[in-house]
Amino acid sequence: MAKNYDSESIEVLSGLDPVRKRPGMYTDTSSPNHLIQEVLDNSIDEALAGHCSKIKVTLHKDGLISVIDDGRGMPVDIHPKHKVTGVELIMCKLHAGAKFSGEDYNFSGGLHGVGVSVVNALSEELSVEIKRDGYKFSMNFKGGEKTSDLKKIDEIGVRNTGTSISFIPDNQYFETIKIDKNNLKHLLKAKAVLCPGLTIEYFDEKKNEKIPWKYENGLISYLVESSEGIELLLEESISCNKSGDENELDFVLNWSAKPAKNLMNESYVNLIPTSQGGSHLNGFKSGLLDSVKEFCEFRNLIPKGLKITADDLIQHSTFVISSKLTNPQFAGQTKERLDSKDHQAFVSSSTKDILSIWFNQHTEEGEKLAELAIASAQARIKETKVVDRKKTFQGPALPGKLSDCNSTDLSETELFFVEGDSAGGSAKQSRERKFQAIMPLRGKILNTWDLESSEIIKSAEIQDIATAIGVNPGSSDIDSLRYGKICILADADSDGLHIATLLCALFLRHYKSLILAGHIFVAMPPLFRIDCAKEVFYALDEDEKDNIVKKLNKKTGRPKIDIQRFKGLGEMNPSQLRETVMDPKTRRLVKLTITSSDNVNSMMDLLLSKKNASARKEWLEKRGKIVNV
Repeated sequence: MAKNYDSESIEVLSGLDPVRKRPGMYTDTSSPNHLIQEVLDNSIDEALAGHCSKIKVTLHKDGLISVIDDGRGMPVDIHPKHKVTGVELIMCKLHAGAKFSGEDYNFSGGLHGVGVSVVNALSEELSVEIKRDGYKFSMNFKGGEKTSDLKKIDEIGVRNTGTSISFIPDNQYFETIKIDKNNLKHLLKAKAVLCPGLTIEYFDEKKNEKIPWKYENGLISYLVESSEGIELLLEESISCNKSGDENELDFVLNWSAKPAKNLMNESYVNLIPTSQGGSHLNGFKSGLLDSVKEFCEFRNLIPKGLKITADDLIQHSTFVISSKLTNPQFAGQTKERLDSKDHQAFVSSSTKDILSIWFNQHTEEGEKLAELAIASAQARIKETKVVDRKKTFQGPALPGKLSDCNSTDLSETELFFVEGDSAGGSAKQSRERKFQAIMPLRGKILNTWDLESSEIIKSAEIQDIATAIGVNPGSSDIDSLRYGKICILADADSDGLHIATLLCALFLRHYKSLILAGHIFVAMPPLFRIDCAKEVFYALDEDEKDNIVKKLNKKTGRPKIDIQRFKGLGEMNPSQLRETVMDPKTRRLVKLTITSSDNVNSMMDLLLSKKNASARKEWLEKRGKIVNV
């Protein structure tokens, strides 16, 4: 620590240094997927402005990722104030872009002006090719710094325009450089759905897999396609398309006639997925609730004393919402939540208007929907009474085996569900008591996948978990959540994987709101510790260990490398457990996320549903040798 705190202590980060210093403030560092999205969003903005008809995303064999569009091409002229080309300004300067004023782009997602510059900062290498004004230009970068000026490399037709960005993510900034291909393909498909007439092509060189998407009637066909195998309540989904001076709203909506696990609930702002919802989703729920209550009250359908909430309506719904607005305010650079309060009022009133008209024209289906909402509300109240009764008669508010933390600040508090008392004891000794809580689980918890939330709360183990978390199963109200991170910590053996699977099933089936809000994590204890001189590295598996060793061997002087393989959690001493699992500086936590592309519900059905015993046996017989079960 410096002895004196004066003006010399103040450090000013310039250029792209802030991104490299604190990458987590600018992107999702779990994988490079968000880097692809940042480049893609620029191309999408060109499509929204009417200047782009085709986008191609390629995953090359050598790890290179390229995004090519046929838009107008980045500006190549010299900026009058900054005296550098438009390309260099966009790639090397934070908060530089043409989307702040709204003159060049009516609707866009890249309003922070940091997207592609962040990609440049966090890439080993990046190259840009621009086709514009009858010429092809190129410029190259390494580690965010330019290695060549913008060059004119070819003469082409004046109408031949577009931008190509190719980059290799720098693995030092990411937990893994592996691309989540299913997630990427789902994103590309969704972008095509939300931008009718736009062709988006995905190409994986290694697998020689090529998938094009183009939708003329996007949302409705997308919902029908995603709801295959689900009995929908309405014969025709409700759809909306409404425009205002600075806002647009599109949505398609239906309900499952029977309880279903894999319902699609997706929201977008200017074609950017908002996994944590925000103003547009809140406005949608508000408008939906108001219209249903108005319909029910006019026909006197609601039993006396019963109050219907938005969650009662959303619980069995499947929908896609696409909002567009000129100046969206996102919660952060990853843009997972919209915070534009004015837009909420527009969405709410638009949703209510559309649905009120629909209810007047479809009274019979409207009454079926009302019955579904009333049944959901009654089940919710019944479940609450069960929980309240248990709290009244079962002694202390918190489980006795919970070793709680001192802090109540959700930005730092963590709860670890640990397999067994042995590992739980080590975890208690290795934790940071201020913000880390430990709760050991004895044996395997109840398989909750096929059960309703009102049933599982009768299990003492589930009741303890619910009480520790502070949220009831099935509830979307997470205001009483006691910890910012809820972490599953289990051994990598078959028993540990079984326990982790049961916990994941519990959260996916009955605590989906916590997953969507980004509160559920799985701890990934490393298998190896690698010491090289004074540096320490941790590797999750053999491949990661080999990659680290390979890089270390390239260093001058060929330093000595020591490798230690860790054993199970119960055999780790507290110091080993602290440095591999508990310490935020050295551990690895994987956030549990879900998208429609994951097919996670059908996989969980196969693994855990009692109805699929024969299919599960057949699957294990066929794939048991190649799948880690």
